[in-house]
Amino acid sequence: MAHRTTEERLAENKQKQERLKQEERKLKSQMVQTERKARTKRLIEIGGAVESVLGKPIPKEDLPKLIGFLKQQEERGRYFSKAMAFTQSASAQSNNTPLV
Repeated sequence: MAHRTTEERLAENKQKQERLKQEERKLKSQMVQTERKARTKRLIEIGGAVESVLGKPIPKEDLPKLIGFLKQQEERGRYFSKAMAFTQSASAQSNNTPLV
């Protein structure tokens, strides 16, 4: 068994470090891509839900009005946030309630 010199071991360690850095960059890129896809899906679903409730497509020029309306509702009493918290709470309770 031949002994490696210190320089050879250092060179091997640098190669390992570079491979690990490349793998880290790749994993981070995959994570960002997965998060981006999940956000895009969520936004599409929200838009579909809004159009479903309104019964028609929302013209692009009406988006500022919709945003303003939602902001106004939140400023006045956080109605949407409260409704979402209530439905999440009710959903969690119904999932934990044993059936008798």
